[in-house]
Amino acid sequence: MFTGIITGMGRIAAVHDLGSSSLHGKRLDIEAPAGYLDDVGLGDSIALNGACMTVTSLDPAASRFTIDISAESLAKTAGLGEAGTALNLEKALRPQDRLGGHIVSGHVDGIGRVSRFESQGESWNLRILAPAALGRFMAYKGSVTVNGVSLTVNTVEDHAEGCEIGINLIPHTVEHTTLGLLKAGSQVNLEIDTVARYVERMLQAGTAVSGLPSLAP
Repeated sequence: MFTGIITGMGRIAAVHDLGSSSLHGKRLDIEAPAGYLDDVGLGDSIALNGACMTVTSLDPAASRFTIDISAESLAKTAGLGEAGTALNLEKALRPQDRLGGHIVSGHVDGIGRVSRFESQGESWNLRILAPAALGRFMAYKGSVTVNGVSLTVNTVEDHAEGCEIGINLIPHTVEHTTLGLLKAGSQVNLEIDTVARYVERMLQAGTAVSGLPSLAP
């Protein structure tokens, strides 16, 4: 579990094939900021651009660690298969940590495409075209995770080709995450709000569900 508050920026230093076919995944060698891995152990979870991954080896002195990513995960995420790619990093949430963003699972629900990214006053206007299937989970002033960053949705517009959401980025977010590297056409990993996911499920099931125990005294 994560919060969508980025704790470091890293980079994919190297990509190694885990097999010879498209059914095989890859091993990623990740560079982290100095000291970032001091409290990390083997098997710990770290989100890479919003995708929860497991640390398979680490060298804290060199600020490097590796993760294995399956072919399925590579197919369902953006920007996790190429050396040199900048990454937003977040360690898994601990019980005593502040929940500064919102509850994030680290499971990417879809890939969006940046339709516009431009300065607007002191901030930046980011517009993303999300897959149509995710449109019903987007709401004005609701939460969405973009490449692992917890953000607030300011506008929602449904189109035939998908759902375009508008987000305002403050300078701190642009400077301390990889979102500042985005441009029109960039692909981004999207995770919908956990609460919206459960509301959608309840609406599909209906308000009266047979078989549930009564809550009446």
